[in-house]
Amino acid sequence: MLPIYKDTGLGLTIYQRKSTHSAPHLHRAIEFVYVTQGSLAIGVGQNLYPMEKGDFAVAFPEMVHHYQVFSEEESRAIYILASPNLAQGYMNEISNLSPKEPVITKKKVHKDIIYAVKAICSEFADGQESQDIAQLSKDENALALSYIHILLARSLPLLELVPKAEIGSTDLIYKSVSYISGHFAEDVSLGSMAHDLGISQFTLSRLFSKTFHRNFNQYLNEVRLDYAQTLLRHTDKSITDICYDSGFESQRTFNRCFSAKYHVSPREYRRNMDVIKEE
Repeated sequence: MLPIYKDTGLGLTIYQRKSTHSAPHLHRAIEFVYVTQGSLAIGVGQNLYPMEKGDFAVAFPEMVHHYQVFSEEESRAIYILASPNLAQGYMNEISNLSPKEPVITKKKVHKDIIYAVKAICSEFADGQESQDIAQLSKDENALALSYIHILLARSLPLLELVPKAEIGSTDLIYKSVSYISGHFAEDVSLGSMAHDLGISQFTLSRLFSKTFHRNFNQYLNEVRLDYAQTLLRHTDKSITDICYDSGFESQRTFNRCFSAKYHVSPREYRRNMDVIKEE
């Protein structure tokens, strides 16, 4: 699950699926996590917080976080990514603050949180493992707004909120993810990034290998492809424009990388999405 780096108007993204390792990432959404089976851990800044079945966590926008699964037992969770537009009344908190520790244990999770999580899945995911909604109707927006407000109203009083700058802001992982989020559409290289961050290429290369479990170019291309996929799904931009807006130097490279990851061309991907929408 890689990040959504730019505001594409996405309202809700819902995942009900097996939990896996996830590299450090950030996005502009508020992310809620409710563990339904097994265990996992959410990492924020330099700290890792364990989660068991029934635990609930909140990650604020623009905060680097990742997930780890250590148990051999299958772990499943519900991940809800909500646009800040659905958090009216809480904009000051989510814009300037962040939970010092993001996890609320099962014993403290209010029943309204469980209700809202299940209601969101029922109303918007309809039993599917993943669902994203680019534009909510008036009625859907009212429902989504209500459920997100329930989640925030019942969870924030249980979380200690501190300025975002106090959580991981000087951490190299945070700086690296933040840098790519701001420059992935540009002509960026390992060397130029290392220079701008004031570190050696060797240090940066080792970070990607050990922390992200992929090299710099692989991670950069995945970010670009994830953004391109979002544009294909939720805009009517031409494929050529999407190619260059996502940071690819040529349409040939874009098509090759996209086909290698998704096993279809960008054009076929968009055509398939149109068929799904019609159904």
